[in-house]
Amino acid sequence: MLKATGDPYTVFFDPKEAKKFSQDVTGFFGGIGAELGYKNGIVIVTPLKNTPAEKAGIQAGDKILAVDGESFTDDTTVEEAVTKIRGEKGTKVTLTIKRKGIDELLEFSIVRDIIKVPTVEWEKKGADIAYIKVFNFFGRVDEDFHNAIKEALAQGSKRIVLDLRNNPGGILDAAINMSSEFIPKSGLIVSEDFGEKQSKNEFRSFGGGLAENMPTVVLINGGSASASEIVAGALKDSRGIKLIGEKTFGKGSIQEIVDIKGGGSLKITIAKWIRPSGKTIEGEGVMPDITIGLTDADKIAGRDPQFDKALSILQGL
Repeated sequence: MLKATGDPYTVFFDPKEAKKFSQDVTGFFGGIGAELGYKNGIVIVTPLKNTPAEKAGIQAGDKILAVDGESFTDDTTVEEAVTKIRGEKGTKVTLTIKRKGIDELLEFSIVRDIIKVPTVEWEKKGADIAYIKVFNFFGRVDEDFHNAIKEALAQGSKRIVLDLRNNPGGILDAAINMSSEFIPKSGLIVSEDFGEKQSKNEFRSFGGGLAENMPTVVLINGGSASASEIVAGALKDSRGIKLIGEKTFGKGSIQEIVDIKGGGSLKITIAKWIRPSGKTIEGEGVMPDITIGLTDADKIAGRDPQFDKALSILQGL
């Protein structure tokens, strides 16, 4: 019945799937460690760092055609795909992959593990630049991010490279809190558009953030989705912060969870995110100010031209 809406993000969770969704929010589950999305089929939004998926060679943008020989259809939902891929630690799952630019199909046999999703890491670059990598918007990510900036300031950092590449998103509150670290009080972060001439619900900065006056550059790519796109769009539109890298994924719809009798639940799309500039995120993504790719050859050689460009821009601010 829900498939009749034509929205791949409006879905039914049976009790098993509802439990899985609860595990997503806490950040612990058994699986391969890859965030999935829907874009004309089930695709890898990003493999998580130091997980079986990343180690096996799974890449952002890979399209999953089958799991353990069972083919996916255009009607397969993200939740159905996740349920098939997850499992007990030590068990094996085989993914059949179609990768852009490669004619033949690829097959990956991956041993599942307990996945603990990281939140934030940071390190100092040069005399006064803090490089902060945000992996997702679950758990205590906004608190971890605040503490990372606090530590960076204590160690003499005055500028920030915020890395949102391959960040699949998560909870709205975390995106609002993180954006408020950069945007002055009452600055617009994002709006909810409910359509049909209903009024938009605006989310504005709380103000008083540690990074309000810190020159910042943000890194994005095709694996940056949902809450990542909210933050990137807000920082660009409301503070003029430059975005470096590649166009983001384009997941800008809002879902609400409704519990139903028997332990299941419904995840229903109720609105779309609108950036401060008035641009929509859903299907459009967020474009960088400076487009720079990151090739497999770059990765193998340990090069990161996107980060290098961010550094060069910051050094001029």
